[in-house]
Order: sequence, then C-alpha cells, then structure tokens
Amino acid sequence: MSSTPTIGVNAGVTTSEAFLRDFRSLSAIGETPGHGVDRQAATTADAQARTWFTSLAAQYGFRTETDQVGNLYALLEWTPGAPYVLVGSHLDSQPTAGKYDGAYGVAAALHVGRRLAESTVPGEKPKYNLAVVDWFNEEGCRFAPSMMGSSVYTGKLPAETALAMTDVDGVTVRQALCAIGQLGIGNGPQAAAYAEIHIEQGRSLEDSGTTIGLVHSCWAAAKYSVTVHGEQAHTGSAVIADRKDALLGASRLVVLLREIADHFPGAVLHTSVGNLTVYPNSPVVVPSKVELVMDMRTADEDVLAAAKTLLRAGISRIEAETNVSIAVEESHAWGINPYQPAGVELARECAEKLELSNTPVFTLAGHDSINMKDIVPTVMLFVPSVDGISHNEREFTHDDDACAGVDMLTEVVARLCRGDLDGAK
Repeated sequence: MSSTPTIGVNAGVTTSEAFLRDFRSLSAIGETPGHGVDRQAATTADAQARTWFTSLAAQYGFRTETDQVGNLYALLEWTPGAPYVLVGSHLDSQPTAGKYDGAYGVAAALHVGRRLAESTVPGEKPKYNLAVVDWFNEEGCRFAPSMMGSSVYTGKLPAETALAMTDVDGVTVRQALCAIGQLGIGNGPQAAAYAEIHIEQGRSLEDSGTTIGLVHSCWAAAKYSVTVHGEQAHTGSAVIADRKDALLGASRLVVLLREIADHFPGAVLHTSVGNLTVYPNSPVVVPSKVELVMDMRTADEDVLAAAKTLLRAGISRIEAETNVSIAVEESHAWGINPYQPAGVELARECAEKLELSNTPVFTLAGHDSINMKDIVPTVMLFVPSVDGISHNEREFTHDDDACAGVDMLTEVVARLCRGDLDGAK
C-alpha cells in the first residue's frame, strides 16, 4: 500500500487528513436537513461551492479562470505554452442529493494538484501542465441538457445554445451565471488528456470488496423527450368515455417503461420516466398536456433495439386506449461507448503499483468523461458506494476508499502529465 506523507504547509497533517478536512468543508455548503446537499447549477449554493474551489486553489498555488459557459478551472503551469491534463468533475447537485456525487471528484483533483506541485523536482518539468476543472451544470436538473459544460468544451453543444437555455422560471443560463459572477470568456485551456474519479453509484465494487473500478465502457442508452397531448375538460362534468386525459396517457407510459424493463430477465435493462410537467395542473381540470422524459439503458445493444420495438408498440396501444396523441423525440442515443483501452491499462498498472484491488467496470450513469474521451485520451475511475445509493441524501463512501481513490488519481495524473497516453486511441 502507498505511504501517506505529511503536507509541507501543515506539518503533522497527513495528506489523507487534509483531503478529508477540505471535503467536509465542501460538504457543508448547501447542506440539506437530511444531511445531503442542494447545489443546483448557478444557484447561491453553487456560487458558494465555487468560492470554496477558488479559495482552496489559491491556497494550493493555482490560478483560476472561468470560461464562456461557466466551467471553472484551477491551473498549474509547469511548461509555458504546453497543453493541460484536465482532471475534475462537478460541484453542482440534484435538488436533494448526496455529498459525494461529482464533488468528491473535484476535491480529489485539487488535492492531486497540490501533491504534484509539492513533489515536482525543480528543473524537471512535466510535459503537460495541469488544470483542475469544475464542469458547469453536469446534473442537468435546473438547466437541460446535462453535462452542459463539458458538451460545450468538446464542441458537441454550441455555447450560445447553452447560454440561451432556460429553467422553469424562464431564467437563462447566461442570466444565472451573470447573477453569481461566473460568466467568463474563452474556451478554457487546451486539453492533452483527461482523468476523473467518481463514486460508483452502484454496488458492484462494494459487493466484491474491490477498492478501484477501472471504467472501460458506458452502457448503451436512448433518451426521449415526450409530450402527451389530450384535451382540457372539467373533472366533474366531462363524461369518462369522452375524455382525452393527457395525464392518464403519461401514467400509462410510466407503467409501460417498467414493464419493458421487466420483460428482460436478469435486470439487463434499466428504464425510467421523470421530470413530468402537467398542464394546466389544476385540481378540477382534466390535463391537456404532459411533458416528460423517458430513459432506457443497457450493456446489450440487441436488448436496447428490442426494447425500442416494444416501446413503439406500447405507445401506439396507449394512444388508442386513452384517446391521446403522443409525440416522441429521441433526444440522446448512443451505443456501447468504450474508453481508450490504453487508459484502462494505465489505470490498472497504477492500481497494481499502489497495491489497490481493482477490476474493470461499466459506467451506467453519464459523466463528463464520456464527452472528454471523444477528444483526448481519458481515464475514468470509480470508488465504492455504500449500498449503491446515489442521487440521495444517504449517499456515502467510506473515508478509506475515498482516500485510496485520491492516491490512485494522483498516480494516474502524474503519468498523464508525463505524456504516457500520447497517441492512445
């Protein structure tokens, strides 16, 4: 197992103790009564977390900058003019979320930067500089789409399109970022490679007693924006047979998605329906419109294709049986999405060097690394989640696992800064 050195600026405080101290100070920002956090993108709590980021970065010798869509960077320049290894995650959260999702990866990345800065030998400059990043609006709960900041950074989403997106109150991303003083300029530092560490948001590592997950691929997925159209009527006087109840149609969709998941044995397909918006949402009016989001994910692309067939047939049946019309737009879709094998192998070598148990794993959830791996060599790591709980105030990862993850990330980023993944495909 790797040794635990002390920090030069805080004699007697181990690197693990320093990381846990800083992470717990972050966890207090936006804390909810249920001991989770609420730090939705570009809110006051998110702004406070960004202040935490910039203050800690300054203490550890970084300079900070913000780009055109609110991505926040802490920069260490060893080699003037060289590109940067980016490492980080996100500080924003769901409305009632756990303290680890995203935030753990940002705090870990800052401590990786501090450790590497302290260990760099004068005159021996790494090939690449280092940038710790807090990606804006990864969660996508206040503003759609999710992974917004990294989508703009990687050229998948135009900045002006992102800045024009609105929340439920009609506030644009641009207005929200201006309100918290986080609308910057430019495209951010040029990336040579990327690394991210995250809690697993699943049970496989905990169930197997494994410390580090080496993410090799993302599950295939299909996401849909759906509008169910009915006809407004009085809930008391409208004859049941005459009703075109959009909420009834939407409710049937919720059941349909679960039935499709249950159709495939072995829990190989995950489905969900969320973000329902009912109009006019009055207690005495049959709803005329419901907007919702549907999601299907699996590690088997044949299963996904079969699920899509069942979905189309089910939608036609619901339209006929409930007298509504259903408009479906596939908003996002991808197949099995692999990370560079050379990055997975580099991570395995680092885990073996540190004597950390490890195993290859899928990611079922989306992460900013999924965008980044399409433009630069990328390493994605997991640490265990207790009971697999995530997007929940009870989300938890043991301190030993969290600290082992920081050790692991430090080793990986050091090798990336040396250029060990140059040319990886």
